[in-house]
Amino acid sequence: MSVGQKIRERTEMEEEERLSRYAAKSRDARRERLEEECPIRTKFQRDRDRILHSKPFRRLKHKTQVYIAPSGDHYRTRMTHSLEVSQICRTIARGLQLNEDLIEAIALGHDVGHTPFGHVGEEALRHIITHFEHNEQSIRILKVLAREGQGLNLTESVLDGILHHTGEIIPITLEGQIVKTGDRIAYLCHDYDDALRAGLLIQSDLPKNVKQTLGEKPSDMITTMVVDMIEASVERSGIYQSPKVQGAMQEFRQFMFDRVYNSSTLREERRKGQYIIQALFEYYYKDTSKLPESFLTWAGGDETQAVVDYISGLTDNYAIDLFGRLFIPR
Repeated sequence: MSVGQKIRERTEMEEEERLSRYAAKSRDARRERLEEECPIRTKFQRDRDRILHSKPFRRLKHKTQVYIAPSGDHYRTRMTHSLEVSQICRTIARGLQLNEDLIEAIALGHDVGHTPFGHVGEEALRHIITHFEHNEQSIRILKVLAREGQGLNLTESVLDGILHHTGEIIPITLEGQIVKTGDRIAYLCHDYDDALRAGLLIQSDLPKNVKQTLGEKPSDMITTMVVDMIEASVERSGIYQSPKVQGAMQEFRQFMFDRVYNSSTLREERRKGQYIIQALFEYYYKDTSKLPESFLTWAGGDETQAVVDYISGLTDNYAIDLFGRLFIPR
């Protein structure tokens, strides 16, 4: 037995001894395609590294969270959001003695399928082809498109957590369930923080119940919701929130949709983003030979899927530059 293999087996043994009986164990993880084990890393650690080192993850640094192609350096992007989700959810996992490596892999990969311009781009593609969900596209990227069409061959637990981080279906693992709620904690608190920075909101705008229950500062809000999740879920086979905090969080979410996500201030930028997505889609769908050749191959000849794969993978800046090169006179 090599030194490296001893390290991996020691880590797997530590998981069995240290983690909760409800935690997912890396030794039990399964992949779609069998492959030789890493001598040092567990399966979940390997999945995390594959996502972290992938091109789709790197593109997240230039994809919108809320503000399209922001002029300031301190607004969140999809990459910083993913890192913040990972940190929040790992804190919860540690409190509940769950698997932090699985949490990290799910959190880092959950948004790789997001379009340029965030949910604006997602809505634009959905309007064009009738069905498009960023979580489903994340799975397609990780299983099919990444690594030049080979996919990353991630474990079932990671893929399940990514697929069901949004929507009605509850992830199989508790780690996936943590990301499902932790993602919401992260985007609400950090989008609120960015809205304060942008002058869209002031702290006194928050509903009274939200301030009294969660706090006024983003850091206080995160702490309140993280502690509540840990206390409500300890020694239980599911991930929960107390009714009081869950209700305040839902009120906070509705407030953010009313005052930020659907605000008239951002409406014009949203319209521009949707227009760019629609124009690019029509351009490439009319003549798919203008796509990079590999996309048609990866889509098995399905022209609509090939165009969706290409456009959804673009960063904000690249989509804007591409639009300029194709449609604006030099």
